[in-house]
This record gives sequence, C-alpha cells and structure tokens, in this order.
Amino acid sequence: MLDGFFQLPYPAQALCATLVTWALTALGACVVFLMRQPNRNAMDAMLGLAGGVMVAASFWSLLSPAIEMAGTLGMIPWLTVLAGFMGGGILLFWGDRLFNRLTEKRAMLGQSPASKNGLKRCAMLVFSITLHNIPEGMAIGVAFGSLAYGLEGSTPAGAWMLAIGIGLQNLPEGMAVSLPLRREGYTPKQAFFYGQLSGVVEPIAAVLGALLVLKVRTCLPFLLAFAAGAMIYVVVEELIPESQTNENKDWMALFTLVGFSVMMVLDVALG
Repeated sequence: MLDGFFQLPYPAQALCATLVTWALTALGACVVFLMRQPNRNAMDAMLGLAGGVMVAASFWSLLSPAIEMAGTLGMIPWLTVLAGFMGGGILLFWGDRLFNRLTEKRAMLGQSPASKNGLKRCAMLVFSITLHNIPEGMAIGVAFGSLAYGLEGSTPAGAWMLAIGIGLQNLPEGMAVSLPLRREGYTPKQAFFYGQLSGVVEPIAAVLGALLVLKVRTCLPFLLAFAAGAMIYVVVEELIPESQTNENKDWMALFTLVGFSVMMVLDVALG
C-alpha cells in the first residue's frame, strides 16, 4: 500500500499530506464542543491564549523559515522579510479601515458598536490565520515537488516530516480561531466550521506549490513574512487589547504566555 502511495504523482502526495494537516486543524477546532456556556473569564483567557499562539507562530513558523529560505535562495534576508512583514501588516491596516467605513452605514440600521467590533475581530482573525496557512501549504507542496527535480536536501522523509510538523502546529491554531469565535457568541458548530475552514487553503496551496515548485519557491520567503505581519497586526490590534479589558488582566497576560510557550515548544521540537 505504501509503495503504491509513493508511486503517486508528487502533487497528489502533497495533497494527501495537507489533507492530514487540515484534519489536525479541524481537530484543534473541536475544542469548542467540549465547552459549556461560555464564561467571560474563560473566553478572555482563550483570547489571550490565541494571541500567544499567533505571536509564536509568526516567528518560528513564518519569519524564521523566511529568513533562512531567503538566504538559501541568494536574496537579501532582512530586506525580503521586512518587505513581506510590513506588507502583511499594512494590508490588515487598510482592511481594518475599509471594514469600519462599510459598517458605519450599517450602524444607522441599529447595529451596536459591540456587535460591529466583534464581527470585525472575528473576520480579521479568520483572515490572518487563513493567510498564514497559504504559504505553509505551499512550503509542503514545494517539499514534495522538489523531489521531482532532485533538489539538494529533498527527500520523501523530509517532505513528510515537514507536513507532520506543520500539522501538529495546526492543532493550537485551530483552537486559536474557534475559541475567540465562541467568545463572540457564535454557536459551537459555527465556531468549529470557521476554525477548520482556515485550514482548507493548505491542500489547495500545496498542490499549487508542487506544480510550480521552482517559481513558488522564490516567492515563499516574502509570502511567509507577509503572513507574519498580518498575524502580528491582528494580535496587537484586537486580541491582546480585548483580553486586557478583563478585570483579571494579569491572568489573561499569563494565558498569553502559555499560548506562546505551547506554540514555541511545538515549533522548536518539530523543527
């Protein structure tokens, strides 16, 4: 059976690998089904936890690989990463402003500021995590596609270890999307749906990366840094400030450290 699998075209192998990473994202999002009626303190703690996860993922899953990859490809690492990082942050900045303008009209129909802010926070959160999954999926696709070109350091075991590592990192990321959505009043089914949906892009991006391995490979450092900038913007603009509105804000800060630590350990241990 395994022999038959390894005879599949490399894009098909990349698709299978990222279907596993998608499933692990969905598994992480399933945590919302284990929670009863949301408690304000618990939900704010989860918001802080999500912020910590995203900050750690921004460096170890995105910026650090981008710097290393840019150097390997003969680019100027600091310039490539700076351009991508600021590009991602500025995209979210203008998206934030656009959202505010669009919702100003809806406010005239009776929409409360709280519901508007909650909707914006959820939209930015889902978008940033989804954006982060695109270059990760492409990285898996490039790893499998590189096997066809015999690029240095490319092995089937290495490609699968990358996929498994990213998949395990997706567990807390699925939680990082679904739990804040639950906090904003979404039902468990809705929070789970949007949580797992953020991982759908990985199989699509992986197939694209495997098919266009040489072209995508040169874009990956920028795309990784771009996603990191978007994630940091969401954390600084929405997640951390909102979690700090809790009267027990010192505990919320502690949960942010816990989220960061969990993601850091997973990223460093899984390489």
